[in-house]
Amino acid sequence: HHPAAYQELGRLVAGVKEHPRGEFAETYRSMFMTALARMATVRKHCNVLHHALGYFKKLAAPDERQELVETIEDFRRELVPLIVPITLIRHHVRRHGVEYLSGQTYLEPHPRELMLRNHV
Repeated sequence: HHPAAYQELGRLVAGVKEHPRGEFAETYRSMFMTALARMATVRKHCNVLHHALGYFKKLAAPDERQELVETIEDFRRELVPLIVPITLIRHHVRRHGVEYLSGQTYLEPHPRELMLRNHV
């Protein structure tokens, strides 16, 4: 949701030894919660989806990649809910064995029963 905050947290973690443990934990917690408070936008979701698409550059056939691009564009235009491109990406992750993406919470953020990313 907030790339600048992600970078700032990374710098904080890189310098963890420079801070007392309790101070570090409180600072990290505060910065992390501030970053999470930022709402994700359609544009930011599209950015993440396009980034995931890059992992299929050499693995998926051109027509498969085009289908992914079109599905992301449909989401951007609010013609389909976010779960549609996510489901298609998950399919290609399994099909092509993309290990890095298979472990990403973004593709499985919560129990399916909650259906949090579906439009009502």
